[in-house]
Amino acid sequence: MKSHVLLVTTFVLLFFTSASAKDDITKELITSNGKTRAYYLYVPSTIKPGSPAPLIVMLHGSGRVGMSLVEKWKDLAKKEGIIIAGPDSADTRVWGMPQDGPDFLRDLVEELKEKYPINPRRVYLFGHSGGAIFALEMSLMESQYFAATAVHAGALARDDADLMDSAKRKIPIFIQVGDSDQSFPLKVVRATRDALNAKGFVVELTEISGHDHWYYDLAPKINLKAWEFLKSHELESDPVYRKFQFN
Repeated sequence: MKSHVLLVTTFVLLFFTSASAKDDITKELITSNGKTRAYYLYVPSTIKPGSPAPLIVMLHGSGRVGMSLVEKWKDLAKKEGIIIAGPDSADTRVWGMPQDGPDFLRDLVEELKEKYPINPRRVYLFGHSGGAIFALEMSLMESQYFAATAVHAGALARDDADLMDSAKRKIPIFIQVGDSDQSFPLKVVRATRDALNAKGFVVELTEISGHDHWYYDLAPKINLKAWEFLKSHELESDPVYRKFQFN
């Protein structure tokens, strides 16, 4: 029995080491709801078995893929010891329910937890633009599953008001937006902050002077501020996933 346990442990360690030794972003596949889905994964070589790490699930902007965010987070993830995963939406032009979540995101997180030492109480969301909208919606739907959310250039739609009322936990949310963003004007983003705050959520908003909708050039600064917010939050108990029925 001891030799069998030792063999299994050795295999896991070797597998984990080989998976992270290259220190590269990899494109991976997962089966969710009977469909094969792609995502981009970065596991820093500094991550060690037995030392649970935070995980950030990243939701890309419209017309892009998961790599567009993961590659911008890689350096910070390596420095801070964060596992990051950027799934592709079913239709890269838009994120939608139920095809992209919440089940798909849950399936992704649970598969990663089986392969890597992830702290289940420190699983976060980050989104940009269309992905930011979806991240906010997923935060409200799965407020007991994700510890906190940070987004850049996003807001809730008016018909998302019911999601605020249905949230089981006042999940912490951080929003960054440029004061020259034509896609998400300050008035719209402030309205989202105010609506959430009025419902008891703790929402922080940072308005970036002279910044428009373009995330990618300012990504290092935006990501650092997002991480400073996210890392200060952790679920008080093990995550709880809510199963939704869609018509």
